[in-house]
Amino acid sequence: MENKYKFKMDKIRSKIKQSPVIPVYYHDDVEKCISIMEACYNGGIRFFEFVNRGKNASNNFKELLKYKNEHFPDLNLGIGTIKNIEQASHFYELGAEFIVSPIINEEIAKFCKSKHIFWVPGCMTPTEIAIAEKYDAPLVKLFPGDVLGIGFLKSVKGLFPDLNFMPTGGVKVEEENIKSWFRAGVVSVGLGSQLFKEPEERMNNYSWLVDRCKSLLKWANEN
Repeated sequence: MENKYKFKMDKIRSKIKQSPVIPVYYHDDVEKCISIMEACYNGGIRFFEFVNRGKNASNNFKELLKYKNEHFPDLNLGIGTIKNIEQASHFYELGAEFIVSPIINEEIAKFCKSKHIFWVPGCMTPTEIAIAEKYDAPLVKLFPGDVLGIGFLKSVKGLFPDLNFMPTGGVKVEEENIKSWFRAGVVSVGLGSQLFKEPEERMNNYSWLVDRCKSLLKWANEN
């Protein structure tokens, strides 16, 4: 059972390394959610985190999952902002392919491991990272990324050589910022509001987002 769990986690982590940019998104309008997810996919994204932050989170997630299964089944759709076991269980039953938390939580850790679902806990201190390591977290979310900074990652990475890290929160859609994170040793980056900031000359489609995702993946993979 343990070997089967590790094998599955390694397989997903390997896929993340191949597509190391993970959008983090929520909107009440399900049609806008679908359009955003589709544009990200067309830009090369293969992991998409929808977040549990609004009244329509459950319904919109179900619709997103249905759409992606029909149109691009190779996309991995997960749920973020999961803070307790009830939320984890609910979205697991809906079909979440990975679960992201802003915190470290023992119940969520044990639940995800028992279900063989990829779990990404949010950590801000070496103690929290050590707890994530204890619970066999396959990927650690450094949150908030802009507060912790690249210097923090460089300092803790030597303490936890077997862990994989992903900064989220404040990661900039800028070539040097993205490359700096990857040079420091992250395996992926999570991007929220900065990724979805629409250009002033707003277009009638999301081609700007497609291009932005392509650029991000190019920068991430050049290191």
